[in-house]
Amino acid sequence: MQLGNRERENAPVEPRLFGQAAHSRSALVVPISAARWLLVLVLLAGVYFFHGFVVPVLAAVVIGFASWPVYRRLLQAVNGNRTLAATIALVSVVAFIVVPISLAAVYAVDEVRDWLVWAVATNENGAPVPAWLTTIPVAGSWLGEQWVKYVGHPGALGELVQLVSGSNIGNIYRGVLVIGASAFQSFLTLLFMLITLFFVYRDGQSFSKQLDHLGERIFPMRWERLSRVVPLTISSTVTGMGIIAIGEGIVLGVAYWLAGVPSPVTLGIITGIMALVPGGAPLCFTLVSIYLVASGSPIHGLALFTWGTTELFIVDKTLRPRLVGGPIKLPFLPTFFGLVGGVKTMGFLGLFVGPVLMALLVAIWREWLHEVTTQPEPTVNPISRVDISVK
Repeated sequence: MQLGNRERENAPVEPRLFGQAAHSRSALVVPISAARWLLVLVLLAGVYFFHGFVVPVLAAVVIGFASWPVYRRLLQAVNGNRTLAATIALVSVVAFIVVPISLAAVYAVDEVRDWLVWAVATNENGAPVPAWLTTIPVAGSWLGEQWVKYVGHPGALGELVQLVSGSNIGNIYRGVLVIGASAFQSFLTLLFMLITLFFVYRDGQSFSKQLDHLGERIFPMRWERLSRVVPLTISSTVTGMGIIAIGEGIVLGVAYWLAGVPSPVTLGIITGIMALVPGGAPLCFTLVSIYLVASGSPIHGLALFTWGTTELFIVDKTLRPRLVGGPIKLPFLPTFFGLVGGVKTMGFLGLFVGPVLMALLVAIWREWLHEVTTQPEPTVNPISRVDISVK
């Protein structure tokens, strides 16, 4: 063995075209660093190829988080059978959320179609000032002048729409037809969301444990607090804003129908959406009440305003404090940004996903501020200070 080693040492060294031998040089990239970069590239590729499914997955996760306390009771009732519990929960979501919203959307589409037909006809021929508009106290004459200026003559409504949205009324009408033609794509998105929601219910507990292990590696000192804040924030936001908004839209929509307001379903949906914003629901039923009074139905208008005020008082004093029990309550500006950004990015589902994401950002921000303010300030050694006042 010794002789063989000596022969290898004395053997002539052959020139290498690509540098030194592999055993005598270090790796260009550390294996751990290469694995991390490879993981990042795989995640980016997954986001690129599957970004179209982000919206239904987020919606399924939000619904799953919000309904998880009820699902845990259901799981106990079926003796821990996760498949059966997930099936019952999914059927309940379809029966109490998907079906009512779909029916309301169908009725709203018919009403909005009538609005668009009236808008196109008005844009072609003009329209006189409605009699009820000029009878509104204080602002009636001014509103009549604005109607003549922006709606009354032919082409005025198209100019107004183009000024506000950058498109003419003909393009908007065709755009609505294109949206109606894309209903099949919306159905596929809804179907994928329901499939994802089933697996969220069935495998959510095991996935949350895996997420906890990963979170402890990424945020070793903060994950315990964030893992408690995030589910409570999602649950309180969806429950406090979503369920109450849907309830107010249904109750006030029925009140609009009883009062004889035109297009009660569409106005009820608008009221429910505006109820997500603080002060939005009172603004809606107040304007509708003013319309009823000005159009010659003062009793119906007064009854609608009284009913809306009473319902709002009951919700704000009894239901909202009980339903909204999470660690965070969104102020007006983050709520508004969450709604607008969610609708612009995700469509109808963004009404709920946008405020939830905004609530998470605000919750994480407040947690970091709480951690910073609760940490003790570093003490300064008095010996290290230099007294510059001594001359």
